[in-house]
Amino acid sequence: MQAAVHRLSMRHPGDLSALADLFDRGELAPTDVVAIIGKTEGNGGVNDFTRGYFTLTFSTLLAERTGKSREAVVKTIPCILSGGTEGVLSPHYLVFSRSPASVAPTGDKRLAIGVAFSKPMAPENVGRRSHIEMVADTVQAAIADAGITDMADVHFVQVKAPCVTAARAQEAAARGAAVLTADSNRSMAYARVAGAFGVALALGDARPARITESAMFADYGIASDRASISSGVEVDCNEVIVLGNATDWSGNLAIAHRPMRDALDIRAVVAALDDLNIVADPQVSENDALRIRGVLVKCEPDRRGIIRGNRHTMLDDTDINAQRHIRGAVGGMVAGVTGDGRIFVSGGAEHQGPDGGGLIAVIARV
Repeated sequence: MQAAVHRLSMRHPGDLSALADLFDRGELAPTDVVAIIGKTEGNGGVNDFTRGYFTLTFSTLLAERTGKSREAVVKTIPCILSGGTEGVLSPHYLVFSRSPASVAPTGDKRLAIGVAFSKPMAPENVGRRSHIEMVADTVQAAIADAGITDMADVHFVQVKAPCVTAARAQEAAARGAAVLTADSNRSMAYARVAGAFGVALALGDARPARITESAMFADYGIASDRASISSGVEVDCNEVIVLGNATDWSGNLAIAHRPMRDALDIRAVVAALDDLNIVADPQVSENDALRIRGVLVKCEPDRRGIIRGNRHTMLDDTDINAQRHIRGAVGGMVAGVTGDGRIFVSGGAEHQGPDGGGLIAVIARV
């Protein structure tokens, strides 16, 4: 197999014209599309319906071009959107595709893509041990789908997990079940941590005995610097996309990642680029910028209120949500290095990368 990634801009959350144009020109076969990761200008919260708007438009387009039902598209192609394009961030989406290789693998490691879906999850299981185990099983299925045999070759695992809404909490109560929390925002946080623990369990990033419900938001030594977890109302199961490198894949793309120790860790950005032989001095050259196919970042306002010994006010600002602060700040830093605002920057990085930091992954032509 060989992988391809297209980074496409959009005028609004339902604008799929760039993708339709690729189909029309024959540059991408609709049947080769296997996953979407993107950024919309929504608020990133429980009521961010821009994500569902994009998914509806995308599934409608794919259904028209492939002859499948829209429901079949939704259930087989992960469409993972993150809301919030603060500052210089630009709305865009990455289209991941795979097709039979046109040339035999050379033995060099090239980008490998795997996807998997869990079964639908009851709201009372969100954030609990069963959620962790379900994510771990789904991640392992996606790794197998990618044909990756060495866990060290996995560089980025994107999970979209469901959360508990008021309606879902009431539905559970009607069945005599109790949800972990009926607070939708808190439920999204628990879903992210369960997802991060599930990735850590699947990849061996932490000892299984340490991965418990009681360790959530408590033992920050449990983390995976390859996990990027989002949660939203638009899904009822765990959708997983695994990106790594493997010798059985052809093509000219590879992925690299680095943990970010805090929101100012520009060295991690430079190092991830350097792993792909892209030099930032201080900004990536125009020619090298054309090699970059996608930049994926996870970040978090430091919960202790301190960055490198100095106080930050993100957690105490009642005017602007802390996640919007951090997306704008880290997004600006990374865009300044890469010279492009089309960066997937997602907040809510609990147990994803170093505490108070996060991770960066870059896909580029080699």
